[in-house]
Amino acid sequence: MGKASRGKRERSRDKDGQWTAAAAARAAHRLREQTQRCLTGNPWVQMTLASNMNNVVTELYAVLLNGDLADMADKPEDIERDAALSMTLGKQGHPPPWPRAAGEAAAWQIRQIQKLLRQAEVLVISPAAHAAVMAAATLEPADVSTLDRDRDILMPTGLLVLPEPIVVVNRTGSLSDTRAFGWQFITQHQILPTAQYPGVRVTTFMDRDGPVQPAGWRQAVSQARVSGNPLPPLMPDGMYGMRGDACLAEESTETLADLSEHHRQIQIALTHASQWRAEPVPETGEWGGGRVDDPYDDFVGRYMFACWRLLAQGVTAIGPSRAASGVRTAATGEDGSVPRDPGVRVIRLAAPSPRPSDPAGEAKRVYHHRWPVRMHKVRQWYPSRQEHRVIWRGPYIKGPADAPLMTGEKAYLVDS
Repeated sequence: MGKASRGKRERSRDKDGQWTAAAAARAAHRLREQTQRCLTGNPWVQMTLASNMNNVVTELYAVLLNGDLADMADKPEDIERDAALSMTLGKQGHPPPWPRAAGEAAAWQIRQIQKLLRQAEVLVISPAAHAAVMAAATLEPADVSTLDRDRDILMPTGLLVLPEPIVVVNRTGSLSDTRAFGWQFITQHQILPTAQYPGVRVTTFMDRDGPVQPAGWRQAVSQARVSGNPLPPLMPDGMYGMRGDACLAEESTETLADLSEHHRQIQIALTHASQWRAEPVPETGEWGGGRVDDPYDDFVGRYMFACWRLLAQGVTAIGPSRAASGVRTAATGEDGSVPRDPGVRVIRLAAPSPRPSDPAGEAKRVYHHRWPVRMHKVRQWYPSRQEHRVIWRGPYIKGPADAPLMTGEKAYLVDS
């Protein structure tokens, strides 16, 4: 790895190697403000998002042409195209009719991202809490559809800046270095006019100056800067729609397993359809953070679901940053809206709740590690109703707060 890349890696951490909330808060505000400025009227960003949208819709359309819709009697003309658009733009919150031109769809996405950056509460996550979320994100695809946004998500709009990028291996072999996630509450739209659901739109942001620096990317960054439209430091990478009405919360474990397998089969078909743009996985030089393989394109949903659940269940805690009062917030948006956050909220691992003393004579179990507990169903007793109800619990972290975290089969190195 050359000196420039090595310098970028060193700048992502404090000189002493220790993550601090104050430094993270300052960096998060700076990244948001610079990204807002660079997004406005930037043709390079729109071109990139349009290319991504065109690839996704084209490949999904090719899969649907050979799917169940092909056998539908008296099917509407070009229903496969509408289905592909509903599974992308509709799930992201765009009502029908959906734009056919990828450039028009990208312009709409940029407007939504600008709104997100203006209104979102900014959060930074400590390395320890980030490691806990990564460990808890080992979910099945269908588990994510048990999300209840009103119960599981504490704020309707947020921007989460990570302590350092996550290097993700995408289905085509390309690498993304994800530095931030943003989310917004939306209404999802499907083909039928009445098919509307509460949802959450999640936007991923790459680190423009992160560890993944292939030659083509460096050239694009240079050309954009020379043209007077530099790429934003948080470069929009993808947009995902997650259903937020707990639509699968009452389903059996067997049904969830079947739906997860169905999701994998669709993603395998999409991988085959995208082979024309597949490429060998490149090296990232002296990068020590590890890689996350994402062959089924569901890592974003799993990470955010785990993060929201850990926050809602008190495994992680949100607190204000003491650097908030000295940090300048973003300017007022064009629509007159102002940023909702006076500062930055910090996500940390919460201290375990005190438990009553063990009964006399009983041996006390002592744990020496922490570990993630996956989602599972339990029969919860409700005294007010005098009945048991089956509910979902997890994911969560079990064990004493000061013990080392065991991540299971996969180990993620997160420097603190």
